[in-house]
Order: sequence, then structure tokens, then C-alpha cells
Amino acid sequence: MPRFLLYTGHKRVVIKMHVTFYTKPNCGLCDEAKLMMQLVQEDFPFTWTEVDIQSDDDLHEKYMLMVPVIEKDGDVLLYGNIGFVDIVELF
Repeated sequence: MPRFLLYTGHKRVVIKMHVTFYTKPNCGLCDEAKLMMQLVQEDFPFTWTEVDIQSDDDLHEKYMLMVPVIEKDGDVLLYGNIGFVDIVELF
């Protein structure tokens, strides 16, 4: 059963996953990952907040060699070269 479905008796409740997407300007991998996220979003209910790591010194230091990074609740789920299948497997 996909992680975003919760069955309660006879009702099916869809739970949207929300992730944080860390990126930086002029990053080809970031642009590609964002496109893949948009494509996956057509089939799976999730949302994201995009954060530019250059807007915060701590984030820049933490993720400068990893971006793009997809994180949920403080846990890094994916980073670097993120493809369509990688994101789908989160569900």
C-alpha cells in the first residue's frame, strides 16, 4: 500500500507528503530535479517548499556539495543527481 493512503473503515483518506527542496541558482542538477518533482507530482500528492541554500550561511555550508537535496522532517531523502524513479520510490 502506498505510504500516502490511509484507510479508515470504508473511507480512503489521501495524505499529502510535504518535503523541503534545497537548491541554488545556476544549478543544472537542481533544475532537472525540480522538473522531475513536477512530473511526479502529476501522479502523487505531494508538495514542497523550495529553499535557496545561498540565502542562509548554515544551509550553504551544510548542503553546498549535495544540492539538490530533498528533505522531510530533517531527514535527507535524496540528493545530487535525482531522477524521476528516485522520487517515485519515496512513495
